[in-house]
Amino acid sequence: MLLLALDTATPAVTVALHDGEAVIASSSQVDARRHGELLLPAVDHVLAGAGLTLDAVTGIVVGIGPGPYTGLRVGLMTADTFGFALGVPVHGVCTLDGLAYATDLDGPFVVATDARRKEVYWARYADSRTRLTDPAVDRPADIAEQVAGLPAVGAGALLYPDTFPSAHEPEHVSAAALASLAAERLAAGVELPEPRPLYLRRPDAQVPKNYKVVTPK
Repeated sequence: MLLLALDTATPAVTVALHDGEAVIASSSQVDARRHGELLLPAVDHVLAGAGLTLDAVTGIVVGIGPGPYTGLRVGLMTADTFGFALGVPVHGVCTLDGLAYATDLDGPFVVATDARRKEVYWARYADSRTRLTDPAVDRPADIAEQVAGLPAVGAGALLYPDTFPSAHEPEHVSAAALASLAAERLAAGVELPEPRPLYLRRPDAQVPKNYKVVTPK
């Protein structure tokens, strides 16, 4: 097994290789505006660091969000392209699950990433491997009672200390954690989600309501 994992659902552009036993190479860069520019060079860097070529990969793992539309689709489209070109399966993993897995916490906690518009993408967890709620997008003040008293991780939690007073790192997801979680679940025979985006809301850019379509006469 050689899994190539990538995620662009947060400001981190993150890539990793996992051989079924452990992560053998990884790269993470934080730049919310350059996902498309940074992702493929990061893949090349990780493969070169492991002394491997892309055709050695036997499966793709991609973070499916939730995340902002523009960044998230970069990773998903790249994963789909790799999968098609190589003829290998593409597995989705919830980005929040990857963040949770990296914590190695064994008690209840919350993962919250920055959803912009003064909102967070979030979910509750029983431990680092067990999500209790579906991913959601909300204003922090609106979920304060639901997350009260729980530790929290992620950039969204760090941004809103009034709602998440016990927030700490990791701030962004890492492909290393995403790959390790996927490898563990695949080895256990767990079916992973389809590589389809969890947007949870409409994109920021929309056609104006009074837009008139002009057609040639």
